[in-house]
Amino acid sequence: MARILYGQMADGTPVHSYTISADKGLTATILDMGGTITAIGVADRDGHVRNVVLGLKNLAAYQASGWWNCLIGRYANRLKNGVTIGGRHYPLAQDDNGVTLHGGRGQSWGARLWTVTEASDTQLRLRLVSPDGDQGFPGTVTVEVTYTAQDDGLRLDYAATTDAPTVINLTNHIYFNLSGQGSVLPQVLQLNADGVTETDPHQIPSGRIAPVKGSAFDFRTPRAVGAMVDSDEPQMAIARGYDHNFVLNKSATWAARLSDAQSGIQLEVFTTEPGMQVYSTNNVRPGQFNAQGAEIQKRDGLALETQHFPNSPNQPDFPSTELMPGQSFRSTTIFRFSKA
Repeated sequence: MARILYGQMADGTPVHSYTISADKGLTATILDMGGTITAIGVADRDGHVRNVVLGLKNLAAYQASGWWNCLIGRYANRLKNGVTIGGRHYPLAQDDNGVTLHGGRGQSWGARLWTVTEASDTQLRLRLVSPDGDQGFPGTVTVEVTYTAQDDGLRLDYAATTDAPTVINLTNHIYFNLSGQGSVLPQVLQLNADGVTETDPHQIPSGRIAPVKGSAFDFRTPRAVGAMVDSDEPQMAIARGYDHNFVLNKSATWAARLSDAQSGIQLEVFTTEPGMQVYSTNNVRPGQFNAQGAEIQKRDGLALETQHFPNSPNQPDFPSTELMPGQSFRSTTIFRFSKA
C-alpha cells in the first residue's frame, strides 16, 4: 500500500492518497477526502495499464466539484420537498424547484475528510460520523466504506448505523471511461434492467416504473452508449441524455456490462442495490480538466451509480431507505474487469 500526500484542502487540511493493489496487477488509488477514486489501473488487450476512471486535474478541482468519483450521502440522487420521518418533516437543502440532490450543494460528503480506520496492501477502510442535523437529516449516522482490490476488480462494502430514525442512500459517483480518455459514446453498454423510474420535468420519479422495451433506455442487449443518447424521447429530453435510475432485475448478480473495442477492456458491475443511476456526463462546466490536463467534454465519462431509487422516502411503493436505531445498513458493489 502506497500512501502519499496528495494536496491540501482549501482550509489547509492535508489530503492523502492510498494506492491498493491485487496480486495480478489491478490497482486503485483513493483519497481520504470523500473516498474519491482518482484511478483504477487495468491492463488493456496489449498489456498496457490504463486508468479507466475519468479523473480531475487536482485536489482543488475535486473539492470544488464535491460529487466527482466520490462517496455520496446521506441521500444519493434526488429528493423532492424534503422527507417526513416519524411524523416530523425535514425540509432539507432544496433548490428553487424543491429538489435536494446528493444531500445538497455545498454540503457534499465528497469534499470532507474521512478517517482512515484500516489501510493494507489490498484494503482501505474509511469512516465518517455524520452528526444529527447534517444536511438537514435527523440522527447521528456512522458510515464505514471498505475498498478492496481484487485480482480482477474493486469491491466497495458500505455499512451504516444511526442513533435515531433516518433515511440513507449511499453510492460512489464514479465516472468510467474504458479507453482512458475521449468520448464514451462508442463504448458498448448492457444493463440487467427491464424498467426505469419515470420522472417529472425536475427529474423526480413519478412513482411509475416504465418498461424500457423499444425505447432509448433499452440496453437489455448490448448497444453503444451513443446510439440514442440524443434521442428526443420526452424522458431523454428532460435530462439531455442519460441521467436515469434503472430498476435492476436481480440483486447480487451482474447489473451492467460496459466494453470498449479500442482498449479491449470490459467492465462488469455487480451489486446488492436495487437500482443504478446511469449518467452520460450531460452537464460539464467549462474549465474542468482531466488528470491529463485536457478540458473535459460532454460525454467523456459514464457514471454507473449503484443505489436505491431517487425520492424513495416519498414513494411508499419503492424499496425503503429507512434506517432505524439497532439496524445496520449494508450493501456491496463490485467493479470487475476483463478482456472484452
